[in-house]
Amino acid sequence: MTSWTPQLRGRDGPLYRVIADALAADIDEGRLAPGTRLPTHRELAEKVGVTVGTVTRAYAEAERRGLIGGEVGRGTFVRHRDAPRHLPAPAPDTGDDALVELGLNWPTTPPGDPAGTALRKTLDALQRSPRLSELLDYQPPTGLLAHREAGAAWLSRFGLEAAQEQVVVCSGGQHAMEVALTALTRPGDTVLAEALTYPGLKVLANRLHLHLHGVAMDEHGLKPDALEAACRTGAKVLFCLPNLQNPTGSVMPEERRRRIASVARKHGLTVVEDDAYGLLLDRRPPPLCTLLPESGWFIGGVSKLLAPGLRIGYLAVPAGTGTERLAETAALAVRMTPPLMAEVADRWVNDGTADELVVRRRREALERLELAREVLGDRVPKSLRAPTYHLWLNLPTGWRAESFTAQARRHGVSVTSSEVFTVGPATAPAAVRVCLGTPRTRASLEKGLRRLCETLEGGPEPLASIV
Repeated sequence: MTSWTPQLRGRDGPLYRVIADALAADIDEGRLAPGTRLPTHRELAEKVGVTVGTVTRAYAEAERRGLIGGEVGRGTFVRHRDAPRHLPAPAPDTGDDALVELGLNWPTTPPGDPAGTALRKTLDALQRSPRLSELLDYQPPTGLLAHREAGAAWLSRFGLEAAQEQVVVCSGGQHAMEVALTALTRPGDTVLAEALTYPGLKVLANRLHLHLHGVAMDEHGLKPDALEAACRTGAKVLFCLPNLQNPTGSVMPEERRRRIASVARKHGLTVVEDDAYGLLLDRRPPPLCTLLPESGWFIGGVSKLLAPGLRIGYLAVPAGTGTERLAETAALAVRMTPPLMAEVADRWVNDGTADELVVRRRREALERLELAREVLGDRVPKSLRAPTYHLWLNLPTGWRAESFTAQARRHGVSVTSSEVFTVGPATAPAAVRVCLGTPRTRASLEKGLRRLCETLEGGPEPLASIV
């Protein structure tokens, strides 16, 4: 936990807002790194000389701004910019002193920007379509029939066969997660997840008032015996990412998937399987949901594979699932997924553009992985051969994830502390996530990776004396 004390002098307004402003300033200026655990409400109240209620209001204001997030039993943490509520564009890489952003998990950008070229071509064709004006009307919350059929076709690339009536067109993967968890849970329910998981799930669970319980992992993903034990919490939903897991990058082997499916079936678990990156793999084990057709909900990624700005994702639900509840939950946040964007995705899926974009991103991801191996050496596991947008970097003895993240930032490179991904009751390991896709060029990526090496080789900086 940090010993952070806000600097309140020279700030005007109500005390709670002054504290929130000081917190924002320290985050913006790099004094509070992503993943930093903040003092408890009582500790900060005693430091500043205010009431606990004032600190509670200050933290609530900071959370409203997307600066921090809390988790029952673990504390309050500085949000990483990877979190959905606070996601700015990466800073341009201008000059030798510019911060290299390896914290945001963006897809690779192949030379020539093929997605931009494809979009111009598609928009040119759309303007001549007699159906164009129809795309500006209200549509069913679950999506137009043609767009749901395109979603089913896209999901077949992942190895999942679903009829169009099983598909919900969503505004990206985060919206698909919200639709699934809103439909499957009630406030106060417990949801199981990998002990290290996508931070957007933590944000969503907090918003829906769900308790997250982390399930232990190994190099192959979820451990079946740990999942068996976690089922004693009474949870009925498991959220997981078996392919190129975020943040660890692990790929769950088929045999492990079968064991996980067996445990889920035994305990009546509904599995929400998120596959944001699976098509980067040349060979993929079958989705968990194919092993659990009666209880598997599948999210097929688009943003990380085609274009983040497209904001389309597809949720497939078990056959026979009622559409009324799905339509209601899909409409809660966005009323309907923008039909124009869904039409672009539809055309890309059906005319081969989507497949070509995946090939190009996969090729660029593999090139960047090889570059990371050249620079980081044995710090990149030799077993890692699949194209990936992110690496899980285990830190040498003596390092803590939080302090390494802060020190790396002072050396000009941003990475993400393990604290951001850790789900209770697990303890955050000494590790960070390193993203390879965000820098626009390989030269910029190499610069950031070399700064990471320099940080590691320099060792932990001594803590400043406390006076």
